[in-house]
Amino acid sequence: MGQAEIIDGKKTAGEIRKEIAEAVRDMKEAGRRPPHLAAVLIGNDGASETYVNFKVKDCREVGFKSTLIRKPENISEQELLNLVADLNADEEIDGFIVQLPLPRHIDAQRVITAIDPRKDVDGFHPENVGNMVLGLPGFLPATPFGITELLRRHGISASGKHCVVIGRSNIVGTPMSILLSRNSEVGNATVTLCHSRSQNVVEIAASADILIAATGRPGSVTAEMVKSGAVVIDVGTTRVPDPQKKSGYALRGDVDFKAVSRKARALTPVPGGVGPMTRVGLLLNTMKAAKG
Repeated sequence: MGQAEIIDGKKTAGEIRKEIAEAVRDMKEAGRRPPHLAAVLIGNDGASETYVNFKVKDCREVGFKSTLIRKPENISEQELLNLVADLNADEEIDGFIVQLPLPRHIDAQRVITAIDPRKDVDGFHPENVGNMVLGLPGFLPATPFGITELLRRHGISASGKHCVVIGRSNIVGTPMSILLSRNSEVGNATVTLCHSRSQNVVEIAASADILIAATGRPGSVTAEMVKSGAVVIDVGTTRVPDPQKKSGYALRGDVDFKAVSRKARALTPVPGGVGPMTRVGLLLNTMKAAKG
């Protein structure tokens, strides 16, 4: 193999944002208000802060209204649940997210379950997860949704292929395995979901036509784990110290990019691969919520 094709998530996300901006202009011309996304940020987690700021910027770019609600780290669980109830009742807000992770004294699942499923644009509510499993209409989790759009728009078919997903989180790995196995345009794959208890992960990964790495361990997917000509989607975005950078850190993916790029047919970079598509997945969900 030569050098892998780079699957440019940043460029693809930019194209989708232009499509969304056009749809928002049409809504305004028809006399409708633009979609409104709210985000709740608890405390001062650096990565969460960065991600939410990107969301606000994305909303501005496509013409959405956005509201950022900041609350201190020591907010009580009941106070947060009361805020969720207020957002559920606010008819001016189409969708909202409560940025994860939450402080340890708050039960994240209890908060997620309290969100109105019709406003759950993160796609984490049990009702939306159930709809995803059954192939019914609902909101898909933003990262898996973004990945399926990336595959679709790059003409990468999963149908009849062996797809291996490494990592079984409720946010990425598990929903990704479900979407790939569903009878749908971007599904119909034979899926293997690997996790911390899986044995022979190297051999299993090396049999994949499409390999999705979502472990959060930088560089853990090596060249020996990749079949020649495979498509590799790197979901990992871990901050690692880098004195050369102004920020003092660099983003590293789960995949050993340099070595794997010599074997794979196509590969997403970090940054600039799945990250921008996650953000655009949230915009697509918010647009859907606004249309009702």
